[in-house]
Amino acid sequence: MLDRVAIISDVHGNVTALQAVLADIQARGITRIVNLGDVIGKGPRGSEAVRLVRAACEATVRGNWDTSIARQASHDSPSGQWTRDELSAGDLAWLAALPGTFTGAFRAGHATPFRAGHAPGPGATPDVVGYGDIHTAYLKASRGLTLFDVGSTGNHLDAPSAPYVIIEGVANSPDPASFSVSFARVTYDIQAEISVARELGMPDADAYARELLDGIYRGQKAD
Repeated sequence: MLDRVAIISDVHGNVTALQAVLADIQARGITRIVNLGDVIGKGPRGSEAVRLVRAACEATVRGNWDTSIARQASHDSPSGQWTRDELSAGDLAWLAALPGTFTGAFRAGHATPFRAGHAPGPGATPDVVGYGDIHTAYLKASRGLTLFDVGSTGNHLDAPSAPYVIIEGVANSPDPASFSVSFARVTYDIQAEISVARELGMPDADAYARELLDGIYRGQKAD
């Protein structure tokens, strides 16, 4: 029997996108979800994102925003401090304790091997490896190995829609077995999400809107 796993990443406190993606996953009849980190940061509703992810995902790995916000009591950035202040003590403890690696039917971490603590761990070279972090969906297959990046479910910089990945195949097969890696993209009400950020008084709400609508990373200028 084929096993189906949905993989989300980089929700970044965007609950509007997360809810749309979780609904799409449910509509496809997929019951297993893995989250590759950065549940919080950038977006306005980190605590609610934590609650939804904890309820829906069988595993979550720790992203760089999860690490910095949860493990540092104070932040120079107003946006970073605002994000931390919005979280409960339980949220912070859960984020800080998340593992850096997921190992199952595939191997996954939040970022590349160059970011310590977030790369797939030691062991035999896996056939399939997944990441988040770069906010752009990506797939490469070569010489029997497959590398994919989920993109950012909640802070997409490649298209104005929320991406996630579906892996389908035979889990833990002792013999070579076929599998597929497919990308899904879900449209959602981006303007509603931006309105929430502004209503809650989130710092950098204008930069957040620019990222969601135009895919322009904060601090960069449009061409």
